[in-house]
Amino acid sequence: MGSNVALADLSDDVASVIVSLGWVSPTGEGDADVSVLLLDANGKVRSDSDFYFYNHPVAADGSVQLLGKTPTADGSEDRISFDLTAMPSGIDRIIVAASRYGEARFGELEDVRITLADAAGESLLRFAIDDAGSVTAVIFGELYRRGEGWKFRAVGQGYETGLAGLATDFGVDIEDDAATEAEAALDGAEADEEADAAAPAPAETPTEKPVRQTALEAIPAPRLPEGEAGEPRKPTTRPRTAKKKVTLPKTVKKTLAENDSWRQARLFPVSVLKSDRDREMRATSVLLSVMAQVPEFSRRLTAGFGAPAGRMETFTEVSLPHGDSPRRPDGVIRVERAGKLWTALVETKTNGNALKADQVQAYMDIAARRGYEAVITLTNDVALEGSPLVDVKIDKRRKHKVALWHLSWAEVAHQAQMLIRHEGVGNAAHAWLLQELLHYLQHENSGCHGFQNMGPAWVPVRNGIDDETLCQGDARALEVVENWERLIRQVCLRLGGELGQKVLPVQRAKRGTDPKERRNRLADQLCLDGRLQAELRIDGTPGVLTVSADLRTGKLRTGIDIPAPEQGYPLSWAKRLVRRLAEAPADLHIETLVDSEAGGPRGTLERLRPEPADLLPKDNAKITGFRLSLLKSMGSGRGNAETGFIRSVDDAVHRFYTTVVVHLDTPTTRRTPPKERAAAG
Repeated sequence: MGSNVALADLSDDVASVIVSLGWVSPTGEGDADVSVLLLDANGKVRSDSDFYFYNHPVAADGSVQLLGKTPTADGSEDRISFDLTAMPSGIDRIIVAASRYGEARFGELEDVRITLADAAGESLLRFAIDDAGSVTAVIFGELYRRGEGWKFRAVGQGYETGLAGLATDFGVDIEDDAATEAEAALDGAEADEEADAAAPAPAETPTEKPVRQTALEAIPAPRLPEGEAGEPRKPTTRPRTAKKKVTLPKTVKKTLAENDSWRQARLFPVSVLKSDRDREMRATSVLLSVMAQVPEFSRRLTAGFGAPAGRMETFTEVSLPHGDSPRRPDGVIRVERAGKLWTALVETKTNGNALKADQVQAYMDIAARRGYEAVITLTNDVALEGSPLVDVKIDKRRKHKVALWHLSWAEVAHQAQMLIRHEGVGNAAHAWLLQELLHYLQHENSGCHGFQNMGPAWVPVRNGIDDETLCQGDARALEVVENWERLIRQVCLRLGGELGQKVLPVQRAKRGTDPKERRNRLADQLCLDGRLQAELRIDGTPGVLTVSADLRTGKLRTGIDIPAPEQGYPLSWAKRLVRRLAEAPADLHIETLVDSEAGGPRGTLERLRPEPADLLPKDNAKITGFRLSLLKSMGSGRGNAETGFIRSVDDAVHRFYTTVVVHLDTPTTRRTPPKERAAAG
């Protein structure tokens, strides 16, 4: 804490850097929001537009971009991309912070840290905050100018006043009175609803609507820079960029086709693809051409790889000299910024084909000799930390470093879906282009379907579990565990794209656990009990969604534990829960969680609907929550067919969320924009 270092002393490639904030939650449910403040020489923001958070994640000049969360071996990290060459000259310091909401404190989290990596992805420094205490906001560190370069300082300063106190210290306007009153009104309304839980839920009256509208309108607008004297400025109503974002309409217009056999014309036709080579060439060209035309999309895919924000051009089938015969990577991405070029070679695989180590190695060598920054591989597979898809040798004697990055087709589709259905892009043409790309990627003939095979070890492991011959230490069990983790990460991407919310796998591991060691332990556990298990944290839900595949019984179980309300009576809780689940499947299992070893009552929703009181324990044990779960048969095949295991897991998670989780009440986890949270204290 308090130490500083010049970035140029750590790496020659610090024109852009990636800053990551991370933490581990013992419960798997703790989280925080990152924020960035750009300060002038006076230590203040020039305007509220210099304040970046999840509702204002990207700077127009590309100098700042919040990249969102990425899973790690023991939790997740929030990454931020800084293009220091694009940073305005009036900016003297960059504050990197995070805040928690509600009554949550940083002291409840473990391994709170900040790391910084250069443009090649090489980690340069790490700063751990060992005792965050009861603060609700923390400044992790700051980047600041010194002469022509930049330095980093480890700060670790906490704020008990949360985001409001932090932001106010640096000149951000917080209009708190209206928001605080509105939050109090909403909290009071929720308390009243809790007290009346035993009665049928009343319809919202006209007098209640203005209260909720006030809460939305109370989000403070960005403070605009001072203009010329006498020039009036019209305040905006939300801390968003001035441009209106375009998303696809929620309802599809009625088709003009005469019958169902008429196929709509598409920009990227798929039916003519006959071979894997055709699919690779078409997929590469389609993706790179859309990236060159839709800057919001291309930045989503390349900012995390150290690419600057600038004019992008993309190329396919480029011939590059290499020994006796030239090499032809599937694509090349070039970005120009302030007269400098950033270049990445792209190697694409479709239809489940694996990367070839010698091919990727050749591209790494070519990139190093030519001064290119990166090689990007793009396949249906999902890369895991500590388990690379392909091993390459890097000549550390070379001064120029080349980064090797990987993308899954599932991640590409996820980013397109998030933009066109939830977050929006700059204009209607861009939204249409992304829609055509998404249609192409999701077509059965494109070969771009993401992770789609549990591997050759799947059937032997299942058989070994059935006849109890699978032994601990078997490499095939480890392969199944790794592919299970890949599948879960892909399920998170698909569900997150549909919902427009963060969906991340929860990794419950001890601090500093090596990812390979963790997977070996899970493989040994698979040999013992025959189960694959995972947990998903979905933003805005009351608990962690669990997925369990029992290979002995062939059953999939999806479930969620929801905590008991803090106020009210147990009978009211039971009645309210059953009422909320009126549209849920009749075979939904509900179990009452109690603080005694005897366990609580359980039953199906069909049986409990007429008698919710059956959920109450007979011995008057204290109710701590309720467990909801659904069972279904799992697919047996290793592939992605209708009867395959992968499809059955995807369908089970989707069904459980859409038929059960969406009906649950989440007043304690309601996520609000940072400025509303700051206003509410």
